[in-house]
Amino acid sequence: MKTQILAAIGETELQPAAALNAALAANDRLKYAFSLLQMAVDHAGHPKQEAETLKRDRVACGIDDPTLDATVAGARMAGASCRVPGGAAIMARIAGDVRVMAAPVLATKGDGMRVRVEGVLGVLPPATGDLLDPAAVASMMQAGHGGPDSIHRLVMDLHKRLNALQAALATEVLDGAAVYNLSAPDRALVSAFMAGLRRTAGLKFGHPGLDTTATRAGGRLLIQNDIGTTDAHVIVVHVEGDDTKGRAVSVTYTDVHAERLAFFQDMLKPYAVAWKGARTAVLAAGAPFYMATGRIEVKDAAGCGAYLDVLGSRLVFLIDWNRARKQLRGFLRGPDRLALLAWAAEAGVGHRGFLELGGAELINRAVEAAAGPAMRFGDRLCDVLGDAAALEFLRFVFQTATRGLLAGQPHGLIQDRIQVALAGHFTGERRQRLRVAEEHAGLVFELASLVRDGLQAEAAHPERRTRRAAGFERDADHLVLDMRDAVRRRPDHAVFLPLLEAADDAADALEGAVFLLGLDALHGKALEALQALADLLLEASEEWIKALGHAGQAGLAPGPAGRGGAELDDVLAAVSRIAVLRQQADEAARTLTAEAVLHADGFRQLHLFTASGGKLQAAADALQRASLILRGYVLEGVAVG
Repeated sequence: MKTQILAAIGETELQPAAALNAALAANDRLKYAFSLLQMAVDHAGHPKQEAETLKRDRVACGIDDPTLDATVAGARMAGASCRVPGGAAIMARIAGDVRVMAAPVLATKGDGMRVRVEGVLGVLPPATGDLLDPAAVASMMQAGHGGPDSIHRLVMDLHKRLNALQAALATEVLDGAAVYNLSAPDRALVSAFMAGLRRTAGLKFGHPGLDTTATRAGGRLLIQNDIGTTDAHVIVVHVEGDDTKGRAVSVTYTDVHAERLAFFQDMLKPYAVAWKGARTAVLAAGAPFYMATGRIEVKDAAGCGAYLDVLGSRLVFLIDWNRARKQLRGFLRGPDRLALLAWAAEAGVGHRGFLELGGAELINRAVEAAAGPAMRFGDRLCDVLGDAAALEFLRFVFQTATRGLLAGQPHGLIQDRIQVALAGHFTGERRQRLRVAEEHAGLVFELASLVRDGLQAEAAHPERRTRRAAGFERDADHLVLDMRDAVRRRPDHAVFLPLLEAADDAADALEGAVFLLGLDALHGKALEALQALADLLLEASEEWIKALGHAGQAGLAPGPAGRGGAELDDVLAAVSRIAVLRQQADEAARTLTAEAVLHADGFRQLHLFTASGGKLQAAADALQRASLILRGYVLEGVAVG
């Protein structure tokens, strides 16, 4: 294998391969040194804060110098300068490792890079007496491409050149990874990583990224993946040990977005990864640059391979993650955006399909076509549909986009399906309003039944009926409050509020009648008239339930979503019957008044008869008002549709 490697780079000696391995190790040491300096300067400005040792990072990159563990804690400001214990030695390490890192690149006739290396090293800030200028340290860490060159930018560019050399040095492509100098156990582990990566890689839908290289360097297997196109977005995996002593897998992840770092860590939570030392690290181009290292111990090669498989399968969900999160701002609240992206990764759906079809614009087109007056300028989808329904719809969007693209379906067809689904949500919202009205109607029926039961000859326990009626009335009030909240969110559903408020007047009147009937037992000829009136109210409440039920089954609503037909006839028939029952209730109430005046046994009985009758008559009036609102609503749906 070594012969094949040397042939691939046109050399007959081992120096180039050794130099490349040494350069990769120097890159790890430089990352540690940069973090050490930056954290030392930060701590010097805030000496009361707890200081980190960075011991795990030091050991991981192969530096055997425990005195460095006290560097951060010992840093102090000295006037405008910062005294960093061992600062001069750290700067010397940095210069030396940059030269080691640059050696393989310079060996490929990189004359321009040679001038650049010498220029950057020539302006490194002095560290006389371990004193460093904080501004000079910050300048060293600049990674953006604007402004003067910096050692951090140089290291990043050298690393890119090393990756290219490493790929060219590879003797073969193993399951899609450019590899060289691997042992047989290494090959199995790289194959495990690539199996997971290839299982989900299709979800990037042509986006560049996920290129992988693997080699053995410094006595450990090293797997590197570029994830996407962002310079600071990389992942490096180190595998150490064997089946005799056990294995350890460490993952070093860098990102400019702290939220995406947290998302990556959350994806690995089921595997109990230890993220000691996970932190914000180096400031780059005025913005935070984050780095975290997670470590997991495994018993054998099988466990190691299983973890690497999972790790590889998660990387595609990091590509364009922050872009997707931003695209969702107009539709979901912050926690739900994160929950959606987490669900998409867990379900193997991803978010790239959503972005490939236009992202926010995909949903905005569906809203424009399906929402109509339901949404106004500035409304978010979650404010209109509610958080749960909006999240459910966005899950459908992600899933439909991904499945459609994987199946090669036309983009227009996928977009149409999303539009139809959103229209269903808006229509479903109207149906949900009707279902709330139906639930309220059920409570009205229960109250009407309690009135009738209280007038039976064998009726007993009036206090129990009074308590039940009060409970039904409270439940009805809560439904009205819920409806007010819903209408506040969806002004186009305003018709449902007066409908439910009218029906609630009936509930209030019936509850009042139950209360009056619980005060004393009624008797005499007027009782029959009151019973007849109560029977009419019970029938009217049944017809009210029928009217709402038929409207809900038909999905009647203004616009093309609702149509008339047999269901409309049933609604109108029920409304007409309620009107007739209301007229009969008026006549029954007058009969009751006459009978009570003539035959009531004293003023107490007279008052209870007439007051109860008045409550029932008011309930009949309220049910008719509610039914007429429903009639106007469904007729508008047919006229517009």
